[in-house]
Amino acid sequence: MFELGLFWLLLPVVAAASWFFARTGTELVSGARVDRLSSGYFRGLSHLLNEEPDKAIEVFLSIAELDQEAVETQLALGSLFRRRGEVGRAIRLHQDLLKRDNLSKAQKTAALFELGEDYLRAGLLDRSEALFSDLVAADIETAEALRKLVTIYEAERDWPRAIDHAERLEQLTGRPQGTVIAHYRCELAERARSRGQLQIAQDELEQALKADPNCARAEILAAGMAMEQGDVTRAVRTFERAARVDMDVLPLLLDALMAGYEQLGDNDRARQFLTEMCARYPGIAPVLALSRHIARDQGEEAAETYLARELRHHPSVAGLSRLAQIGLRRASEETRPVLVAIAEVADRMIDQGSGYLCRRCGFGARSHHWQCPSCKSWDTLKPQHRLLGE
Repeated sequence: MFELGLFWLLLPVVAAASWFFARTGTELVSGARVDRLSSGYFRGLSHLLNEEPDKAIEVFLSIAELDQEAVETQLALGSLFRRRGEVGRAIRLHQDLLKRDNLSKAQKTAALFELGEDYLRAGLLDRSEALFSDLVAADIETAEALRKLVTIYEAERDWPRAIDHAERLEQLTGRPQGTVIAHYRCELAERARSRGQLQIAQDELEQALKADPNCARAEILAAGMAMEQGDVTRAVRTFERAARVDMDVLPLLLDALMAGYEQLGDNDRARQFLTEMCARYPGIAPVLALSRHIARDQGEEAAETYLARELRHHPSVAGLSRLAQIGLRRASEETRPVLVAIAEVADRMIDQGSGYLCRRCGFGARSHHWQCPSCKSWDTLKPQHRLLGE
């Protein structure tokens, strides 16, 4: 069955071919040659409109082979092959195109970029890096080449070079790169921390916050290091600051923060913070945490009453599971099976749901990632504040 997505992929090829035939109409060329080319063009369109995309591709490819000057058609076809996953075919087409001596500077640059994209898609990062580095060195389409190099260094986890090229890109374009640079610094901090290089990790986190003062990840990492070093007071304050900077990270730090309050014996501050978060945060996490505090201080009946009231404002399967668990501890033999069933079904629903969703590409995940596994964007995976959310 014809895929609408493939139709849109073929549009650049059709546009390139249309441009070519518009151009040949104003040039003195062989009438027979134009007849062959135009006949092929309209045959390709016919296949496309008759929902035969593979046949259309072959016709447009034959047009490009018949007229070696149809550079735009060849470029569009190469891009199409890459998007369809036929990367080897795209590489061969673009390599053959670059062997020609009659390309203009703009055409050669376009072909080089397409070949670099091919290598990148094929995972040939060293070849792609060399190509885009040459373009930067030659001061050709520098901004776009720098963006590609940043992508390559991300894939290679070469964070120092990713930082260097992101900073160069910011200087060149004026577009802030602080968010991604801060995450690169956090990656370096985590690497240093795992090696026991705590001072280096601390320095990287300070640099991350200089790049992006609102980097909640850097605050969370700094708080975790403070907790490990026994500075619980600083850890608690840093966790609180992270939550206020970016409310979406609250589920990531709440357990550690509650443990910090407990170590300090500061129950009042914990209740004040949770009350503030319940008023500001749209999800269920602070409500559940506060219900545990109420259960400890005022008893489970008070916690059950509070949670039942809050679930009317924050409907949540996780909240329903918690309510059932509280009820089980005081349930009669008649009501126990019902509550057990409710808790089991709620837990199964939670296990099957996506707690996080990428705001850029829509990728769903059960656990949090600082970089979206699908579109590779940073800090776009956010908790879902809905029935099956956090």
